[in-house]
Amino acid sequence: MGAGRGVGGRGGPRRRHAPASPATSAGGRRRLRRDRHGRGLRGSLIPPALPAARTRAERFDDLVLDAVELLERRWAAELAGVEFAVEDVPPSDPAPWEDDAVPLGRLFPSDGRHPARVVVYRRPVETRAEDDDLDDLVADVVVQQVAHLLQLDVEDVDPRYGD
Repeated sequence: MGAGRGVGGRGGPRRRHAPASPATSAGGRRRLRRDRHGRGLRGSLIPPALPAARTRAERFDDLVLDAVELLERRWAAELAGVEFAVEDVPPSDPAPWEDDAVPLGRLFPSDGRHPARVVVYRRPVETRAEDDDLDDLVADVVVQQVAHLLQLDVEDVDPRYGD
């Protein structure tokens, strides 16, 4: 390409594009630029009311809530002050009673200041689940942790455990 040629080998002066970084106006205020065509962020591709608009994490949260609701029907009084939570991955420091395996869930007993808390770890559960049994595995993990909390056998907490 010789001097003075533009894009594609056409003659004429080269075009200058505005910088991609935010520009500053004369008043010192920052003026945010849109994309190079002057458009802003586009809207969502799927309306929020459709099931496909939900993320995997949101669907996983719903599975945990469904499992907890089933247990609360039978064990409402015992689970009244218990918190249930979902975290992506377990902390890197295992509890003293855990072996080297990656936990799928964990019970944090009440210590007087904080209520008992059952945590289900989303990524290990999703990794361990087979194709269509994610909801069953989530329910089993919740039942195991509640059984540990109530100091009962898992079959006593939920007779459908493992089915």
